[in-house]
Amino acid sequence: MNRFIRFLMLFMLIVITAIGGAFIGARYAVNNVISSKITPVTMINEGEELPAPHEIIVSSSNISTMVTEVVESVEPAVVTVIGSIPGQRTFFGFTDDQQVSGSGFIISSEGFIVTNNHVINDVKDVSVILSDGTEVPAEIISTDIFSDLAVLDIDTDVPAVAVMGDSDTLKPGETVIAIGSPLGDFRNSVTTGVISATGRMLDTGQGYEMENLLQTDAAINSGNSGGPLVNLAGEVVGVNTLVVRGSSSGAAAEGLGFAIPSNTALLIGQQIIEQGYFARPYLGVQIQQVDPDAANRYDLPVEWGAFVIKVGGNTPADRAGIQPGDIIVRIGDVLLDENTGFINALFNYQPGDLVDIEVFRNGSIEVLQARLIALN
Repeated sequence: MNRFIRFLMLFMLIVITAIGGAFIGARYAVNNVISSKITPVTMINEGEELPAPHEIIVSSSNISTMVTEVVESVEPAVVTVIGSIPGQRTFFGFTDDQQVSGSGFIISSEGFIVTNNHVINDVKDVSVILSDGTEVPAEIISTDIFSDLAVLDIDTDVPAVAVMGDSDTLKPGETVIAIGSPLGDFRNSVTTGVISATGRMLDTGQGYEMENLLQTDAAINSGNSGGPLVNLAGEVVGVNTLVVRGSSSGAAAEGLGFAIPSNTALLIGQQIIEQGYFARPYLGVQIQQVDPDAANRYDLPVEWGAFVIKVGGNTPADRAGIQPGDIIVRIGDVLLDENTGFINALFNYQPGDLVDIEVFRNGSIEVLQARLIALN
């Protein structure tokens, strides 16, 4: 019994000692932390008073973001393009006229407007709605189907003119702003994003590819086509043209918008304004683009080029001796590869130029000469 009492007393002594030690240790730790707390230091100039440590100085100035300032400067030059497609004869009679819409922007004080070719393709009447809501008739000056560009003209005082930037200086990651009229109803809507990539190529499904496109994740919807893609300097660096929602394999995608570079738009637009049309160099062949997949599938001898399907009669290609089955691999000094396709290789030359056409035929390379003509 005495042994049990001695054990119990020893156990209680140990517990009391542990509790006391913990209490003393906790007090020490708290005091140590409090005493070592860092006091903020404010740098001051000589002669200035040091503000109290707890005082917080907040500026009440109104700060406008760069995006807001850019939109305010560019938006007056953005227009909504309205077109009317004539009704078609069907088994049940004529259908009603169909209204289509897109976007555009004013590029000169004379009233010239850039938009997409597909916005005004096949329309009989075109008008534009200015940023203040005024609707005025417009005239189609000319178009270029291969770049999907068109130039309109309005006979009225313009509210503003967009400033064109240099699209060649764009880099992936640069912030951009898309302005347009999605669905034709939400005029001058603004979306933001970045340049995802430059130099993109897309197959149009119509026998040619659109090349050197800008890719952006700024939201582009139906009706945004033809509107400006703008950088943070307030300069138009692209013309919004299309969005890809998925791949041929059925995979869905978001944030895949594409725009025509401003340098391309300016080059074509200025020529249309000056001479009433864009004279694209013409060779006179129907081609199928060759890439590594096609070369592997059809056991072709080259990975890049343009397989000639048909040669037009009395065309530059016909006169040069180009034949169906030839694979064009070079036009002048421009090699057809993953960065440059057939159309853009031709785009490096002017109607009237005499250029070497390098073709792969019957296992060997032949060099032919063709004098290009204008396609307008």
